[in-house]
Amino acid sequence: MSEPTPEPTPLDNAPEDIKLAVDLIYLLESNEIAPNVALSALEIVKADLLRKINNA
Repeated sequence: MSEPTPEPTPLDNAPEDIKLAVDLIYLLESNEIAPNVALSALEIVKADLLRKINNA
């Protein structure tokens, strides 16, 4: 017998950046990362991504 197909959620049709944001929030919260540590890490990630864009 096959599994029933799950009902689609609003997130299924969301833009990729929203899906990624939800995934990142889940990752940070499930690992109990302090908000100030998360923001600091995100600033580092942002700077790295901007550098990659500018060097492309």
